[in-house]
Amino acid sequence: MKIKLLFLCIIFVLISILYSQAQLKYPATKKVDQIDNYFGTIVSDPYRWLENDNSEETKTWVQAQNKVTFEYLEKIPFKNKIKERLTKIWNYPKYSSPFKEGNKYYFYKNDGLQNQSVLYVQDNLTSEPRVFIDPNKFSEDGTIALTTLSFSNKGEYLAYGLSYSGSDWKELFVMKTSSQEKLNDHLKWIKFSGASWYKDGFFYSRYDEPKKGEELKKKNEYHKVFYHKIGTDQSEDKLIYEDKSKPNRNFYASTTEDERFLILYLSEGASGSNAFMIKDLLNESSDFIPIITEFSNQYSIIDNIGEKLLVLTNKNAPNKRLILIDPKNPKEENWGVIIPEKTEVLQEATIIGGKIITSYMKDALSHAYVHSTNGKFEYEIKLPALGSLYGFSGKKEDTTAFYTFTSFTFPTAIYQLNVNTGESKLFRAAEIDFDFDDYETKQIFYESKDGTKVPMFIVHKKGIKLNGKNPVYLYGYGGFNIGISPGFNVSRMILLENNGIFALANIRGGDEYGEDWHKAGMLLNKQNVFDDFIAAAEYLFREKYTSRDKLAIVGGSNGGLLVGAVINQRPELFKVAIPAIGVMDMLRYHKFTIGWAWVSEYGSSDDSIHFNNLYTYSPLHNIREGLDYPATLVITADHDDRVVPAHSFKYISTLQEKYKGKNPVLIRIETRAGHGGGKPTSKLIEEQADIWSFIFYNLGIVPKY
Repeated sequence: MKIKLLFLCIIFVLISILYSQAQLKYPATKKVDQIDNYFGTIVSDPYRWLENDNSEETKTWVQAQNKVTFEYLEKIPFKNKIKERLTKIWNYPKYSSPFKEGNKYYFYKNDGLQNQSVLYVQDNLTSEPRVFIDPNKFSEDGTIALTTLSFSNKGEYLAYGLSYSGSDWKELFVMKTSSQEKLNDHLKWIKFSGASWYKDGFFYSRYDEPKKGEELKKKNEYHKVFYHKIGTDQSEDKLIYEDKSKPNRNFYASTTEDERFLILYLSEGASGSNAFMIKDLLNESSDFIPIITEFSNQYSIIDNIGEKLLVLTNKNAPNKRLILIDPKNPKEENWGVIIPEKTEVLQEATIIGGKIITSYMKDALSHAYVHSTNGKFEYEIKLPALGSLYGFSGKKEDTTAFYTFTSFTFPTAIYQLNVNTGESKLFRAAEIDFDFDDYETKQIFYESKDGTKVPMFIVHKKGIKLNGKNPVYLYGYGGFNIGISPGFNVSRMILLENNGIFALANIRGGDEYGEDWHKAGMLLNKQNVFDDFIAAAEYLFREKYTSRDKLAIVGGSNGGLLVGAVINQRPELFKVAIPAIGVMDMLRYHKFTIGWAWVSEYGSSDDSIHFNNLYTYSPLHNIREGLDYPATLVITADHDDRVVPAHSFKYISTLQEKYKGKNPVLIRIETRAGHGGGKPTSKLIEEQADIWSFIFYNLGIVPKY
């Protein structure tokens, strides 16, 4: 009886798919006579008008596209069941690691379905927590998020940031912690900045106020560093640093824990390379001392050890090392090596309890070690499983550190480390309605087009049959020196409990194997990223995990570019594609907001060599008639001021124009949301329910709910 019922459900889904595709009629999108001449190559841009996201014409177009998309999604017979299941498994308490400020402990908690996590305070680790800041009270729909959080040295004051509707812009406020009194301080037009305390104020970075209507698309130029003194108006803030000759340069100010040194980072791109200078705050009137002036490598000051600076860098060490720089003798020949480069990639380091705690990545898996401040190895921190470790919290004088650990089937857990003894114990674990013992994770290595071995994680139910008929969700990123390691995502449980397989390909462009791995997937080497991802799909076919008719590919931001590029190059491999918040117009990306910072990663169409390279893979410019594109759901948001929605608007317009097949090619445009940060839980569940419904529907999979 159950088999017969399942068969009838599958027939119903297949019939409804054919019906819905036959009824799809995309909105008419006008074309304009816009052409550009790139070094003799004429490039048409007929949907340029969609770059004006504030025009009534664009708003009408957005409404029309969303109408078609949401009508399609609402016809999926099991969509509400998926949303109900998502809501149920999402509804469990989620905690951050506790961190000590002054004589209090703070942590974030989400009861389960709260739109935003709440900041709590407690007198000690066993006392009753009290609500400190609840961002859910700032808006009815949960679209105001708590971002920057920076306590003064003794914990007396807190500078905190709020972002609105997912925008990268944030506003800073100040609170007196003892009374939880919000002061009158209100700072605006802040982006890509923290708040670094010094005495009775803090350093921060901002841009000039943009013209009305251009806040979410205007190119971000002329970053400046200011010092704000508590109790004063922002107009009185002291300008600390600017460079009027370098509009495309960002500045980030940071102080050491003891407020001895002010570090000023300078960056010209988003790939991590930077320069820096310092000021000894024992002499406030002194000038900044340039330490690193070129932008060829990465430098991050961990803290000071007395008069010297402990620095994490990949200078002459693609896998990074820890060095000691004396500001009075900063030349490279005077650097001291504290922890030399290893075969693993050194990702983070921090000083807690008079020890240096380091976390490394080996084959995209975390390892952690403790050293003395002179670099002598003391012990390895035993992690509970193969997975990912995130951020040690603690002060220099603390003997207790906290860290979080997670993996694909290991919900984020918090551990407490006694730095002196090396004892690590579970502090808090998540309780979720899911039986993780039924699932397994394996790591394989497959061969890419040029013979490079690429790691891939594969997660599925134990005992699954490799018959080429399993639904597979293949994810990749491949860029900006960002490695993707195992992590828990509650939404993926929808796939796993319906006999699906999750696959994560650690393609080139990230930092899984250090700077060499990154460089192998950037600039003129970008095609390696796409080849690696295509080879991952071919491996899954070859080993009978799945077939073309059961493969969905997903990626966001730079990963959205990845998805857009590979379905142009090899559309026959994929049944469903989800390019989310993607960089789709590689010829004009650098003209909006912070896009100029990506030139170091992609190259610019203003350069003839890089234009020729970008033009070969730009998702927007390589959509061709006659190709059998997969069912495609483009995801974007109206307040995304990092990858502006015009990328997705122009891309879907071109795809709908040129693709003549039967698969749906749609766009889902979220309102009052941005690039993803701070998105409320309600919107996350709605979006994920839509995505899983679209994937299952077009793979012909009937969920068991």
